[in-house]
Amino acid sequence: MKLGEKILKLRKENGLSQEQLGEKVEVTRQTISNWELGETSPNPTQLKMLSKALHISIDELLDNEIKSVLEEKVSNTEKLAGLIIKIVKGIGIALVILLVIDVLAFLLFAVPKRGTIEESTIESIEVDCSIDNKEYKISVGTDGYFNCSNCSNDLQKELKENYTDFDDMTKTEENINDYFKNNHGMCE
Repeated sequence: MKLGEKILKLRKENGLSQEQLGEKVEVTRQTISNWELGETSPNPTQLKMLSKALHISIDELLDNEIKSVLEEKVSNTEKLAGLIIKIVKGIGIALVILLVIDVLAFLLFAVPKRGTIEESTIESIEVDCSIDNKEYKISVGTDGYFNCSNCSNDLQKELKENYTDFDDMTKTEENINDYFKNNHGMCE
């Protein structure tokens, strides 16, 4: 809309005659008529007085799009703030999930379970075995103790050197059981 048309429209909306508007802006009725017909335009001082008389900003009077630019910038700022809030929430949720996982992992793996015996706490074993109706009592300790009653020197040497792990009594017991089983014997 042209400036003259806008002045005419706003003057009528405010219920003012050309003379009444001219008095408020300190110009003649003829000057108001010339502005409305688009023959002349108000100077900056007159624009200021016109905006006050018609209760409108100079930018709106001149159809400057500052208001829409400001609204767009505010809208973009609000969108950006909303996006940042969503990102921060996502990061916060991820951190909480990681914290819960860490606590659960600590509880599951770092805290010793009650009622379980670790293999390293077994300090000695005694195994009763037999081959061809001949009984053998084998005793082994983590301190390097080895005894096999009724064992020949060869059998004692074989078991001690090849089947005994003085650091792991459970493994030693399994090895001795395997030896007798593989030689058609058994252990209890």
